[in-house]
Amino acid sequence: MRTVAFHTLGCKLNFSETSTIARQLIAAGYQRVDFKESADVYIINTCSVTDQADATCRNIVRQALKVNSNAFVAVIGCYAQLKPQEIANIEGVDIVLGANEKFNIAGYLENLEKTPEAGVHSCEIKDVKEFVPGFSSNDRTRTFLKLQDGCDYFCSFCTIPLARGRSRSENIQNSITSTQEAIDTGVKEIVLTGVNIGDFGSGTDENFHQLVQQLDKLPGDVERFRISSIEPNLLSDEIIRFCASSDRFVPHFHVPLQSGSDTMLKKMRRRYDSALYRSRVETIKEVMPHACIGVDVIVGHPGETEEEFLKTYQFLNELPISYLHVFTYSERPNTTAVREKDAVVPVPVRRKRNKMLTILSEKKKRAFYQAFEGTTRSVLFEHENKDGFMHGYSDNYLRVRIPFTEALCGVIAETAMTKLGDDGVFEGEVLMVQTAN
Repeated sequence: MRTVAFHTLGCKLNFSETSTIARQLIAAGYQRVDFKESADVYIINTCSVTDQADATCRNIVRQALKVNSNAFVAVIGCYAQLKPQEIANIEGVDIVLGANEKFNIAGYLENLEKTPEAGVHSCEIKDVKEFVPGFSSNDRTRTFLKLQDGCDYFCSFCTIPLARGRSRSENIQNSITSTQEAIDTGVKEIVLTGVNIGDFGSGTDENFHQLVQQLDKLPGDVERFRISSIEPNLLSDEIIRFCASSDRFVPHFHVPLQSGSDTMLKKMRRRYDSALYRSRVETIKEVMPHACIGVDVIVGHPGETEEEFLKTYQFLNELPISYLHVFTYSERPNTTAVREKDAVVPVPVRRKRNKMLTILSEKKKRAFYQAFEGTTRSVLFEHENKDGFMHGYSDNYLRVRIPFTEALCGVIAETAMTKLGDDGVFEGEVLMVQTAN
């Protein structure tokens, strides 16, 4: 029996796809092993979001071949679609598969003979039209469920449409079938993922709000649905209010902002302004005062003056948000932003702005956590025993730890937030274990 090991970089969607591909190979007769173990085949699922994609990929290839120098190395994912020849030139890589081809990987692995030159199999991204559903299955606590892929937005800084193609998804009926398969694995939380998940049903008479309503009705023991990330223009008040009324959809939203300056939002080709964003946050807090709100923001985009950056800082400082994911702009080939050579922000300035917003994020997160000290929240505990402790997330995304108790693995329990540690994690005390509906 051939053995295969995986290393996944990037977003929740990549983890979902890795698990889907792993199940395909297991069905084809492979045995999955840990990436640190010797394997016949190593599959690296790459990401194009960071500007260190090439160096990261090289390092992971070296790690694999250090364990088994004769292993067959396949590279897939967004970076593989964008820069296939660049990856093929990495010493030790045997095959590079693009956005369509990665889901047919079993056929490409029939012959594992290493050759002097890597094989490249990648179609034009405009020809990538098939939607392949999937969900992650290596975590018995939660699963990342892929419901949408691709994006039609073409923001100025982003290569995702070039790496994943146009927006596409299954219909609601087939999506429900995929969700039920995930539920049947016994997980307690399903994280809904996609490149632009709010665009579900684009080009049809179905939409994400309708999907959410149908998911909420599904039978089974799954107790939580969590929306991974959704654009503010697609997060309608109807979706927010429905989630507030649901016993399953948790009070946690991750809503990309990118900039608090309307001037920069236009430059970035975003499809909303700061007023709409503020309105979405206010609606969430109106109907779910306890909700956690995460934000993506980019610093150093071409044209971002000190004045525009300070608008972003002030905007975020005023909003009742819970944490930030701060990204430093980096130049990407074939994006519109890279053409603005006369408006480039110096790298040291970009780093300074990143640091300012990172500090703001730490303050926001600490304040959000402190508001719940002494309260009780439902917490889903994970399986890992880390130095005698186990961790979990509350419904509104508070990180909690308790002494490891095997009986609580994969269990949702009403837990007192007794003390906020210096590391930003709550010490918890389990009061009552929830039973499935």
